[in-house]
Amino acid sequence: MLDKMGEFKVHRVRFFEYMPSAIRAMAFNNRTERLAVARTDSSVEIFNFTDNYYQEKIIPGREGKGVEALCWVDQRLFSAGLSGEITEYDLENLQTKYTVDAYGGPIWAISSNSKGTVLAVGCEDGTVKIFEILEDRIQFQRNFDRQKSRIISLSWHPCGTRLAAGMMDMIRIFDAETGHSAHRMLVERGVGASKSSEVVVWAIVFLSNNTIVSGDSAGKVQMWDGITGTLVQTHLVTKWDVLALSVSQDESSLIAGTSEGTVVQFQFLSCNSDHQNKDWVRTRTFKNHSHDVRALVHTETAVVSGGVDTQLVVRPLLDKVELQTRESALRKIFFPHRSLVSCAKKSGLLLFQFPDHLELWRLGESDGHGKPGDSLPVKKNPEKLIHLKRKGEDNIWCSALSPCGEWLAFSTVSSIRLYRLQIQNSKICITKVSKLPKILHTAQQLCFSFDSSKLFASCSRSSVIVVSLSQSECKYVHTLKPKSGSRQPVHLLYASDDGKWLTTANAGCEVHVYNLQKMKLHCTVPVYSSCPTALAIHPTTQNLIMVHADQQPLPDTKSQLSNQMTLRSLPESERIKHSHSFKICKTFQPLLCATLLDDQSLVVVERPLQDILSQLPAPVRQKKFAT
Repeated sequence: MLDKMGEFKVHRVRFFEYMPSAIRAMAFNNRTERLAVARTDSSVEIFNFTDNYYQEKIIPGREGKGVEALCWVDQRLFSAGLSGEITEYDLENLQTKYTVDAYGGPIWAISSNSKGTVLAVGCEDGTVKIFEILEDRIQFQRNFDRQKSRIISLSWHPCGTRLAAGMMDMIRIFDAETGHSAHRMLVERGVGASKSSEVVVWAIVFLSNNTIVSGDSAGKVQMWDGITGTLVQTHLVTKWDVLALSVSQDESSLIAGTSEGTVVQFQFLSCNSDHQNKDWVRTRTFKNHSHDVRALVHTETAVVSGGVDTQLVVRPLLDKVELQTRESALRKIFFPHRSLVSCAKKSGLLLFQFPDHLELWRLGESDGHGKPGDSLPVKKNPEKLIHLKRKGEDNIWCSALSPCGEWLAFSTVSSIRLYRLQIQNSKICITKVSKLPKILHTAQQLCFSFDSSKLFASCSRSSVIVVSLSQSECKYVHTLKPKSGSRQPVHLLYASDDGKWLTTANAGCEVHVYNLQKMKLHCTVPVYSSCPTALAIHPTTQNLIMVHADQQPLPDTKSQLSNQMTLRSLPESERIKHSHSFKICKTFQPLLCATLLDDQSLVVVERPLQDILSQLPAPVRQKKFAT
């Protein structure tokens, strides 16, 4: 669709059919306030809750390496999955640090003790395996008593002397010193269930007062006495499965996620006036998901949930936050906080990045006649030119399309691929560049120079590799390095139109500017407390413009935000003073990319309409659709 909007002809692109993978597991680091999220494509995302929930890091996944569980140990992140391997991640280079085979078949659960000295994993063969956590690796220590059923869920008692394990039809409490089972608690089938049906204990939590809380496939949340092994309370919360549990740090609140898409909250409250006896009381039910809630985290102020519908939901607990503030707003995070779209400004081409392939499209065309706000008739429809699949099992990490549309590059964690494109009308030729400099083996971000003569690839320690491109060869030029000794990964790259400057931003909130004529660091921008989410260099003024995750930078405290019509009504001299002013409103949330082409038309990549409507309440959806 093409619209006429004042000074711009706008290409509204709605054919980028990107769909995030379902959320499979989550783990929250209370010390750093980082949330790790694992998806079914085995990718892992790190969200910074102190910086407006910004997705500061993404570790790309690998086919066939699904993640079932995550676990933080201090600032180290571990995962386990149905491949039977335990993985530790390199959070600086955004890739797997190493993997260890547990030799117990598929792993369903992973948990560390409170001291962070050992990891326990629950395996398909019925064993709980203990691994010692060393400085740079983990080492197998021993097995607990083997059971007849697979181990589905695990939870350590805070003192670290006992471990609770959820299985089929039962819960076991293990003595951590001997590895023997101390108690066996049988979990009853649901009402009306056949005798042959098994109850799966999907989730388990071991509290400091020796209470064990379990969630099972019969829809029950149950509280057990961990000393005597007896059942204390039963809450039937759903006809289907209770898939996840999480408890607040002070153990006064508990949440349960179900396969109906609901999250049920329980609170530990006094049952009488003397406040002596307390019980777990069901207090609230939240419905923010359309399908299974597979993962939960209970922070100090919010319920964080994720599941099959792919969205990460942060629901503040209104008794824990100040009302009518940004902290009290419900948040739904659908798409990555990074660009998955590249635009060739000089040729009207778009590159869309998916985990396993790339798509190259040519924009549609219109006669371009009409009044501001009109939808223009499309003379030529958008055309899909190339569908390029990645090689191997590693998912695509980053990609880029040169401004001239003649070069295409993408990287996985194991290799970089560069292609030469020749497009003449409907005739397309794509040629792989077979000889790349050896130093160019992987990249966290890719970017071409404005004249398409250079490729920039960010790599470890915030450094950037520069290579020159020509029809005959791809040649290594230089490696740009910051003086700060930063170890954080680069997530933003921008090359100025005049070819003189290159700007980088990393997860440590550092912004470096390099002089490409002298091939050295020009300056480091003063560090702001919030991470940059986008940056650009103005083509004529050479000003560096940055936007941060906290959405607060403005020229001064009295600066106001105005809409386009207000700006147009101002004299030209006044417009310059208000050049920062763009109205921030919900209609801009679905945008995935916005780029100005050389012909002064604006390309806006939007999410599909059905995704936008799905976020709205039912009455609003009907009204919007009717409109």
